[in-house]
Amino acid sequence: MACGMICLHGVSKSYGGVRAVHEARLCVERGEFVALLGPSGCGKTTLLRLIAGFEEPDAGEIRLHDATVAASGNWTPPERRRVGMVFQDYALFPHLTVAENVGFGLRRRERATRVPIVLALVDLCGLGGRYPHELSGGQQQRVALARALAPGPELILLDEPWSNIDPHLRSSMRDELARILRAINVTVVLVTHDREEAFSLADRVALMRDGTVVQEGTPEQIYLEPATRWAAEFVGAGNFLPGRLADGIVATHVGRFAALNPNGATDVEVLIRPELLELEPDPAGGAEVIGREFRGHDVFYRVLLDGVELVSQRPSNELVALGERVNVRPHASRVTVFS
Repeated sequence: MACGMICLHGVSKSYGGVRAVHEARLCVERGEFVALLGPSGCGKTTLLRLIAGFEEPDAGEIRLHDATVAASGNWTPPERRRVGMVFQDYALFPHLTVAENVGFGLRRRERATRVPIVLALVDLCGLGGRYPHELSGGQQQRVALARALAPGPELILLDEPWSNIDPHLRSSMRDELARILRAINVTVVLVTHDREEAFSLADRVALMRDGTVVQEGTPEQIYLEPATRWAAEFVGAGNFLPGRLADGIVATHVGRFAALNPNGATDVEVLIRPELLELEPDPAGGAEVIGREFRGHDVFYRVLLDGVELVSQRPSNELVALGERVNVRPHASRVTVFS
């Protein structure tokens, strides 16, 4: 398996009797921004620590920069992997100033020139003499990023870096951090359990479950063409309609569609995302609005159609009253099906 920056092949790691990572495979090209997305406890952080060299795998091979850093009888320590890492809690030294934190991993003769450059890159000019406790959470995060960038690594690993940021600031901090990283064209691997973070930032998403990468693809592919029912439910709300599949066409309560993944089954479930179902008020409509949840920018409706409950997500300027009769209009020509 050949990759540009990271290649994981059959990597496994257990702690006692607990299997954290199991035969994981992942390929990341140079310059890519990849998100490891999955629920808590699925092995995301362990996989990141294996890449960084803070953990040694029980089995499998890890290659970075076209060199093997972990395999049977071969293990390269983290300081020799040319990898920068931003930890969940930032791991700043409280007794060191910002400048001293940033320069910690540099040779002494490099600090005077390199530290001001990196502080300017993360918009912390003039704050080098402060201590971590004198900074906001967002500023501490940028110090942690500056420390990771100071040695000039080609690969940056981010372990849920926004978990300690105020939710109201999280979006702007995500945008700022992504801007900095893309400007210097480094390869990035982000660990997150937040679908919005993964989808908004990453070029590609690796979906993890039970220690294994179960699907890789662009955010659009992961969302619209999930490989399993579990993946479909984890990455977003969905309607799973009963359908009959024949000759690549599936018939459902809301219409007939081409199947993206015909699997040989006849009785299937069809995935249609809520935003792809439009509601058309009609006193003679075949469906009834039985629930309504206003969320400001949009509204979630629960609709009963022929005994099947559907969810429709519509813009807040398309208001439909509770109890109103409607027609359900799907905006999909092709759908994903599950046996």
